[in-house]
Amino acid sequence: MKVNVSQFNHLEQVLFAMLRFDRPADAVLTAHFRQHSKLGGTDRHLIAETAFACLRHLETLRPLCGKQVNSRRLALATLVRIGGTNLRELDGVMKETEREWLASVKGAELPDDLSARSGLPGWVIGLLGEQEEADVIALGKGLASYAPLDLRVNTLKMKRDDALIQLQDSGIACEPTPYSPIGIRLKGKPALARHPLFVGGAIEVQDEGSQLLGLLTGARRGEMVVDFCAGAGGKTLLLGAQMASSGRLYAFDISEKRLANLKPRLARSGLSNVNSTLIAHENDTKVKRLAGKADRVLVDAPCSGLGTLRRNPDLKYRQSVESVAELNAKQTAILASASRLVRAGGRLVYATCSLLPAENQDIVNAFLASHPEFELLPANALLAEMKIALDTGDYLSLRPHLHNSDGFFAAVLQRKA
Repeated sequence: MKVNVSQFNHLEQVLFAMLRFDRPADAVLTAHFRQHSKLGGTDRHLIAETAFACLRHLETLRPLCGKQVNSRRLALATLVRIGGTNLRELDGVMKETEREWLASVKGAELPDDLSARSGLPGWVIGLLGEQEEADVIALGKGLASYAPLDLRVNTLKMKRDDALIQLQDSGIACEPTPYSPIGIRLKGKPALARHPLFVGGAIEVQDEGSQLLGLLTGARRGEMVVDFCAGAGGKTLLLGAQMASSGRLYAFDISEKRLANLKPRLARSGLSNVNSTLIAHENDTKVKRLAGKADRVLVDAPCSGLGTLRRNPDLKYRQSVESVAELNAKQTAILASASRLVRAGGRLVYATCSLLPAENQDIVNAFLASHPEFELLPANALLAEMKIALDTGDYLSLRPHLHNSDGFFAAVLQRKA
């Protein structure tokens, strides 16, 4: 695809701002497009796709740029190495002094360096723990791939087979998700905002991995269930549907904005059992009132988000060893506080969208050591009970290159009766 000077200038500006890593990459892109509202759809697509491809493959691209690693050279290297653009298509954009270098970029050998070969910065590789180099490279390639668009069917309103037929009849190519019994995977990224199934609340956008976390919570009719870090409420809606809109479902969060985003989704869903509650912190009195009363508590803890690099490739540069250590303290405190709500025999699910043992197994092991009243329930056995053919051992551990979902972790804990 031929790239013109205007498109390239915008791409260079966007990358320059993104590579400062002082705010989310999608926020940079949104602000740029708002500022340049006359950019057409083709221009926006090229700029967005190339900029995010650069972030995905930055560790690979940097060594190819030689001593001049800047937004211009990175943009050119991305177009040629990742985007498959040929030099003729860069006439007018490429300087004559860059021709020889760019001609060498496409087939250049990468240095024998694990970061360059895996696409992951050194600090991430260090925290992944003892893994074979081949595993790190496979994981890095999976995280640099494009994420499919998954939907969850609202079982209050429709069966998955009926939703599949209606989507296909409206020209949307889709198939059942391989693991979640309530998931649909779309081919491509069709616009859904005005689709009757979306408007009517029969479908919601939700990654298959996220659906599995909700299903492991095992919410049932008439129970008291708490979504302790509800955010915009994707899992809250799943739990409510599992409960057939009966019992009481509390959606706690410290962000008023996130809970506000839940309201329109809640209205579409048809649920009437959700109590969305703003809390100041994990020890808020609104939390303490439910001590020992909840049948199920889901803790989708704040984390580094490194499991979502397919969607948010800049996170590997906006997080650090230090920020993960800060998150560990929060995760420990939140899990301890949430555990107080669980009744005897009740279930506590600790989950993250991280790949790091420090945010996952280490937090759970420390919790179990200090809370002998809880025991680990094997996730593979619970999934088998639900006839879900997925076995990642005692913990749910999802990887993009193995399961084609975001990277997720979940531990299912039970308070001893």
